[in-house]
Amino acid sequence: MTTLTLNTNLNRETLRERFLSVREQTERIVQALTAEDMMVSATLDTSPPKWHLAHTTWFFDQFILKKLQLAKGAPEYDFLFNSYYKSLGAHLTKSQRNSLSRPSLEEVRSYRQAVTEEMEGFIQGAASDLIEEFLPLIETGINHEEQHQELLFMDIKRNFFENPTRPRFEAPELSECEARITPTWHHIPGELRRMGKKRTELNFAYDNEGDEHHHYVDSFLLSSHLVTNGEFLEFIENHGYENPLLWLSDGWDLIQRENWHCPLYWEKKDGVWWQMSLSGLIPLDLEAPVSHVSFYEAKAYAEWRGCRLPTEFEWEVAAGMEKVQGHFMDSSSHEPRRPSQNFNLFSQIHGTLWEWTQSAYLPYPRFEPAGGGIAEYNGKFMCNQMVLRGGSCITPKVHYRPSYRNFYYPHHRWQFSGIRLAKDLI
Repeated sequence: MTTLTLNTNLNRETLRERFLSVREQTERIVQALTAEDMMVSATLDTSPPKWHLAHTTWFFDQFILKKLQLAKGAPEYDFLFNSYYKSLGAHLTKSQRNSLSRPSLEEVRSYRQAVTEEMEGFIQGAASDLIEEFLPLIETGINHEEQHQELLFMDIKRNFFENPTRPRFEAPELSECEARITPTWHHIPGELRRMGKKRTELNFAYDNEGDEHHHYVDSFLLSSHLVTNGEFLEFIENHGYENPLLWLSDGWDLIQRENWHCPLYWEKKDGVWWQMSLSGLIPLDLEAPVSHVSFYEAKAYAEWRGCRLPTEFEWEVAAGMEKVQGHFMDSSSHEPRRPSQNFNLFSQIHGTLWEWTQSAYLPYPRFEPAGGGIAEYNGKFMCNQMVLRGGSCITPKVHYRPSYRNFYYPHHRWQFSGIRLAKDLI
């Protein structure tokens, strides 16, 4: 996770406030959890909330405070709270993270407070040239923690789903139901386009978003709306999960092996479909966008509809036609809502759900990872994963930009992921 060029003229007080705001937001997310909740990690994909608190703290401690000889963590924290930075030494495997009854939650919170206070003091009191030297790492640490805020919502929902009592994490949203909107197809003409972020831009971006380059996008059609639960239910009722002609070979083997027959968090009781949400088990809203589908499911659904998924380049062109506004983590609700009519051409293209593309996660031309430990963040994962775009209802809005390239393995579906269809022009 490396940065492009950053604005080193950033006001010191603004930087301090942004740092503290992010640290406080992480604490707010977990404040309703019990000590027992903080230890749970229900699957190999998830991590315990306590570990997230420690790891995001370790990041600042390891990459900044240790270099300043101000580190606050115990020596064993380098092993316990390193995620996958092989160049920094051995680390605990992900499957072992829920075994950490020690250090205690209180010790983790004390560690977190100590690092926060040391970082705040450094930002306030260090010489300007030292702040400028460490600014890229501070910004990376802030953005890194924002990513873990999204992961916290994902992991808490997965953990609560595995609990037979289906507990509620947050109160349900009370909102008016939006009227149903019929999707339309919009034609986007072919053109040579500039994609990605320039290395010389001053705003923060990860290394996988650069360098800016030209890419020819042929004419195509893109749906105005995300696929809804009701539309995906038609796929299920038409035996979509039983038709091998719709599925990639690996996807078909997976759904047979795991006995998938619907999206994650759906369940049918007495002939009625329900869906697990962060507010507990709720009736399936047929007009809300379908979420928590894997790439394999998204592609099979598109095949069934006689369509395809957009490339990430097609998506970026379309996203540029809409203002960056939508349903992000800053909202009181953290589940995808029905679409509103507040859009130009493409509803909910920013926020709501990460949208699967048919693009493999690969480096852009002239991709350059930064040196040091954080070079391991993005580049080494550019194999066997697919790109998602657009942010979601649990993505901090300040963290999002249209060039953002999220990536997951094609079988993953605990992230807030959805489907937008594309078509080739004949």
